[in-house]
Amino acid sequence: MNVVMRITTIMIGFIDCHCHLASSDFDKDIDEVITRAKKAGVRCALVVPDLKDELPSVCDLADRYPEFIAPALGVHPVQGVQPDASRSVCSEDFDGVAELINKHKDQIVAIGEIGLDFTPRFIKSDSDKATQRDIFRRQIQIAKSLDLPVNVHSRSAGRPVIELLKSEGADKVLLHAFDGRPSVAMQGVQAGYYFSIPPSIIRSEQKQKLVKQLPLDCLCLETDSPALAPERGARNEPSNITVSCDYIAKVKNTDPEEVQRVTTENALRLFPRLQTFVNDSG
Repeated sequence: MNVVMRITTIMIGFIDCHCHLASSDFDKDIDEVITRAKKAGVRCALVVPDLKDELPSVCDLADRYPEFIAPALGVHPVQGVQPDASRSVCSEDFDGVAELINKHKDQIVAIGEIGLDFTPRFIKSDSDKATQRDIFRRQIQIAKSLDLPVNVHSRSAGRPVIELLKSEGADKVLLHAFDGRPSVAMQGVQAGYYFSIPPSIIRSEQKQKLVKQLPLDCLCLETDSPALAPERGARNEPSNITVSCDYIAKVKNTDPEEVQRVTTENALRLFPRLQTFVNDSG
């Protein structure tokens, strides 16, 4: 990495590669949340929708905070009013999504949050898995056609997700909050995929084992706000990205500044449109 790139990434601070700031959890204090994030050194937040109904909200949020919010669009594998009525995605959930993505293709930085979720409470039959795979494939192909990376969910489905990504020829991939075994994750590393680590690493033995085994040059930082906070049950927000950074530095026996530098460079490499946000941020 040349000296100019090294200095630039140190100056720009953190990139939150996966969060849900369009969630209703932030309706009352989004200004304060973004202010705290900036004070913590976060220069850009890649915001993904959770429920299909949030897609327009992500676009609206990016219009309100164009210097900070980097939008992504896609259909999550779990839909329905959360948490009580959550269900596996159905074909109708994808209606109109391709058209919305095409409408905003010049503004979005990724396709996401997409993927598979084989958590037993969401999977009622094999047809649910088949539908998830079909919608995942369709969105991977949209991403490829637009030359955009994918921001991927893989809860209880790490191996099937990586296998499907590889079979579909996806090569620009972020696996967020990966919950599988390090040996499975290494298959993604070998394919050139990146893995983003949330603040919940401080209370997750699985995430700690993952970071110990994965090389730093395939890691990014995320918060998954409002989920995966350092404290179980608390509302998370992007300012907590420093928790992820500090813990990774501890595990890797390096300093937080080095983790910040490498993870930011990784994010810019995977999501090149984020460079515009970095440049606009000064």
